[in-house]
Amino acid sequence: MPDTRIDALINVFSGTLRLWRGAMVYQQTPPPPQLLKLYDIEACPYCRLVREVLSELDLDAVILPCPKNGTRYRNEAIRVGGKAQFPLLVDDNTGRVIYESGDIVDYLYAQYGRGRRRRWRMLHPLAVISSQAASLLMLRLGGMTGLRARPSRAPQTLLELYSFEASPFSKPVRARLCELELAYRLRSTAKAHWRDIGPPSFRDQLFKGEKGTSRNRRWLAEHTGQVQVPYLIDANTGTAMYESAAILRYLDRTYAVSA
Repeated sequence: MPDTRIDALINVFSGTLRLWRGAMVYQQTPPPPQLLKLYDIEACPYCRLVREVLSELDLDAVILPCPKNGTRYRNEAIRVGGKAQFPLLVDDNTGRVIYESGDIVDYLYAQYGRGRRRRWRMLHPLAVISSQAASLLMLRLGGMTGLRARPSRAPQTLLELYSFEASPFSKPVRARLCELELAYRLRSTAKAHWRDIGPPSFRDQLFKGEKGTSRNRRWLAEHTGQVQVPYLIDANTGTAMYESAAILRYLDRTYAVSA
């Protein structure tokens, strides 16, 4: 298994190229009645732009992984939208089905972010270029995962992952979920205050600030006594756990199938 510390370092470089978009909550949005659905490829630079906004607007979503050669959700995505193109957003609250990262980002800000994004539409091409550069960097450094499907068994109940897009330790877990085509509820856990910036040990010792600065961070603080990501909940086995390396071992042991 790859060293998660090396993966995290690669993801730090990648996140820096994106200026750490998807790390902070810009607006704590009341959750809609029904979870958004995102047909997604973790390694796709266009999907990354959408996931960043989910973090920044504090929006949860059901992530339906559609890696290359995947069969579990790709055909479903074609039935829903008419083609195998990603990202694909489905919002059952409004009946909208949307392709194209720029259109999805604009929709999310218009529908859930008071239209803030419209002022920055002209910057979208630059965002695409930097996201592509981040993906290329990961590919060159050997950290590009979450691209191709691996054999797996499907759980009966959706997994649940507390994560935010820019978290360097969360990305390997999201990548493995994508490769194994394991759908999950993404609980957006981005930081809502500057005192939250930095690794938990650094943050808690230096700032001693409130841990639950956003909705899902408060949930972690109240139910686990700490706030860090990734945090995986699997109701199928009664498992709940922190630490990316441990989560990767668990996913492989529980759901991966030898080819």
